[in-house]
Amino acid sequence: MSEHRRKPPQPQGGGRAAARRGQSGSSSGRRAAPRGATGSSADSYESASGSTSYGSGSYGAGQEERPYGGRAEARRAAQRGGGRRRGGDSGGPAGPGRGRGRTAPPAKKRFIDYPRAGKYGWRRWMPSWKLMTGLFVGFVGSLVAVAGIGYAMVAIPNIQKTATAQNNVYYWADGSEMVRTGGEINRQILNYSDIPKDMRYAVISQENKTFETDSGIDPKGIARAVFNMARGGQTQGGSTITQQYVKNAMLNDQSQTVSRKFKEIFVSIKVGAKLHKEDIMAGYLNSSYYGRGAYGLQAASRAYFNKDAKELDAGECAFLAAVLKGATYYDPAGSTAIDPTATAEANTKRVTRQMQDTLDKMVEYGHLSATERNKFRSLPKWQNPRSNTRMSGQVGYLVDLAKSYVVHNTDITADKLQQGGYQIHTTFEKDKVEKLKTAVEKVQKANIKPKLRPKTDTHVQFGGASVDTKTGAIKAIYGGVDWTKHFTDNADATGAQVGSTFKPFVLAAAMRDGVRDPHGGETQGPDERTLVSPKSRFSGKNKLKIKNYDGSVWKNEQGEEWLQTNDGNDSLGSPPKYMIDLREAMRESVNSAYVQLGMDVGLDKVEKAALDAGLKKDSLAGTTFPSFSIGISDPSAIRMAGAYATFATSGKQNEPFSVTEVKNQDGTVYEHKNTPKQAFEANVADNVTDVLKTVVEKGTGSNAKLPGREVAGKTGTTDGNKSAWFVGYTPQLSTAIGMFRLDDNEKNKSRTFLEMYGTGNQKQIHGASFPSEIWHDYMMEALKGQPAEKFPTPQPIGEVVNAAPSITPTPSATETQQNSPTPSITPSEPQDSPPPSPPSPTQSHCGLFGCEANGGQNGGNGGNGGNGGNGGNGGNGGNGANGGNGANGGDSGDGGGQSDGGAGSSPTPTRSSWWQ
Repeated sequence: MSEHRRKPPQPQGGGRAAARRGQSGSSSGRRAAPRGATGSSADSYESASGSTSYGSGSYGAGQEERPYGGRAEARRAAQRGGGRRRGGDSGGPAGPGRGRGRTAPPAKKRFIDYPRAGKYGWRRWMPSWKLMTGLFVGFVGSLVAVAGIGYAMVAIPNIQKTATAQNNVYYWADGSEMVRTGGEINRQILNYSDIPKDMRYAVISQENKTFETDSGIDPKGIARAVFNMARGGQTQGGSTITQQYVKNAMLNDQSQTVSRKFKEIFVSIKVGAKLHKEDIMAGYLNSSYYGRGAYGLQAASRAYFNKDAKELDAGECAFLAAVLKGATYYDPAGSTAIDPTATAEANTKRVTRQMQDTLDKMVEYGHLSATERNKFRSLPKWQNPRSNTRMSGQVGYLVDLAKSYVVHNTDITADKLQQGGYQIHTTFEKDKVEKLKTAVEKVQKANIKPKLRPKTDTHVQFGGASVDTKTGAIKAIYGGVDWTKHFTDNADATGAQVGSTFKPFVLAAAMRDGVRDPHGGETQGPDERTLVSPKSRFSGKNKLKIKNYDGSVWKNEQGEEWLQTNDGNDSLGSPPKYMIDLREAMRESVNSAYVQLGMDVGLDKVEKAALDAGLKKDSLAGTTFPSFSIGISDPSAIRMAGAYATFATSGKQNEPFSVTEVKNQDGTVYEHKNTPKQAFEANVADNVTDVLKTVVEKGTGSNAKLPGREVAGKTGTTDGNKSAWFVGYTPQLSTAIGMFRLDDNEKNKSRTFLEMYGTGNQKQIHGASFPSEIWHDYMMEALKGQPAEKFPTPQPIGEVVNAAPSITPTPSATETQQNSPTPSITPSEPQDSPPPSPPSPTQSHCGLFGCEANGGQNGGNGGNGGNGGNGGNGGNGGNGANGGNGANGGDSGDGGGQSDGGAGSSPTPTRSSWWQ
């Protein structure tokens, strides 16, 4: 190739690009261009031959000049020259091509050199020590400035202007005021000299042993509290007495936030620096809340011991120091209105343990002698907290119930509620509360006479609750004789078993979930069930041997069989198996039939039906025992009324509630919203109601009849006659009434239920006696002026399990000869006649608790007559002249009206289960 076609050489440049061009030029074998030649970047490429030749011969062999000794030197030169080659216009003195040894102008200095200029890779992003030092100094300076400003802005609180209790105002359902409560105890300020030394050192020993020497704050505790709050964990108070004093003084802002915590820290620092320890201790004890509405030591001393604070001994001081940890859980009187677990027994154990620990620490730290400490091994004698006359009668129970609802269903804590300032609108109707109280007192005064019958009529208690069926609103309760005298709310929690009032849940489970045939288990799969009709029949035999699903006999852990007895040890139904349909078994409260039904359905299904209806799991007991189906559980009257209301509303379950709205100075903070759920299909619930109607119309609950109104309900009596219930409802209102004997004096920790044989001068108390009488009297008044509504008509449901075989209506010739010359049953008589109507308690031949036995004179009281002299064996039992001369006495076709006459000499047994 001729010389004139060769492209002019490229100007030399620094950096890796120059090195590469040098290497390329060396490999081409061409001589390097003379220094100083210029050209565009495109000129470096051969256009004719297509081969590429880099014009810079800096690294090529045979070059006339080598500006750099190697790659390292080239890189250093490139760095001095300003970095990598830049693209741009043509080279030259002002162009981007850089000659050997040329350097770029220095970078402009920045105030904060970050990212760092002149650095590459990770060094470019690594702060210099100057920058780090500057940031640290700035951060510390900012903190000092903030702390200084915060310290200057906060003021030492005036304890006499803080920690005052405000009233909570409770309203009836109609908006009228019920009571103002919460601020009735005025706090009194004590001087340091009036505070017992034992009280000061009880608090120091338990709360802050270094109080007299520390600076007033606990950095570790503060850091822990802030960290917990920042991550949304459990909040906590101040760690030192100084911080707790400040916390008490800041009652106008008790929010658990980081900003409030920092404010508390600044105030604590200032208080610790400016106030004497004596002032801090006096302020803390004068501002703390001790429960029972008492703010300050003097008010607390009066509330618990009815004495001035300066008269407190070491044991009483240790007691009050323990109560400071939280009166809800340390007041030995209990605080079940706030928390059901804060019972008198549980609180007594807690405060005793804490008090003894405080005394031990006082000895350990040298504040109390061992000899003096040994004088206080038990709780000091404390007084009844309920002395507020405004809370007497039923008002105290209503307020407690509303308090409990607010704490457990809103964001308002127990501490906030105790500080007051809330307007609480309740569901309670004043006239209904008064009418329920009147109905109970009427029966109690007329029948319960503890002075006349001290062995049977003492410790008799009643409880009741009335709930709106459509909403669940609690309209009225009866908690006991007086809130200031009787501490347990008998409407809310008693521990009394509900007996046979539990049977409707068994029936509901049978119609919803079905039964497995214990005799046909081989043909049925584990999930194959038969839905049950109320016409299904089960054995009403007394001492019935209870069986499992598969037909095997149920046995307890000791291998013992279960023989279920009926009240009065009476077998009911058609001999020889005493089969009785579920409607009649409910009507006459036959235990054996419903216990076996529960086993066939499955006790887990029965439990679920009870829970779906509205009972609480913690009130259900013995869920794996056959007797579970007949009410060994102890739900409250409120829960029983609410659960029965579920049947009244065709299966819609509403949670009972007592508060509709809560307001404070900022407006409404809570408003109740009804959220019913469909617990049962409508037809299941309506069929339960239809069965329970017959209990009132013709059965054990006939005392509860309301003229012109449809009523459904069930009686209940428990083993040993220790409690009796009646729970019933109309379409508008559901009410539960319970009666029992229980000595609940705080000294009696066992709370043993006592038998009621002879109580009220009656042989035995049943749900159909005093409880149903109270129910009747209350409902008559409570429903005045309201329309008489009807229950929905149920549709047929399920299959008839254990259906009765067809019965030939014509008696045999032998029976005709022996029993009556004229048969009393004709072929035209209907075969499926209804069950016989049990005698009403108001009938002349029946007393309050059952019909007198006159040698079978009534012969089973069959509805359609029977075979005359033998007392029955006819369609519905017979009405034999003398109780029957035959073997079976009153063997009715459908299981009713038996007399068990036996040769004319055995009287008809009195059926105690009639009143169960």
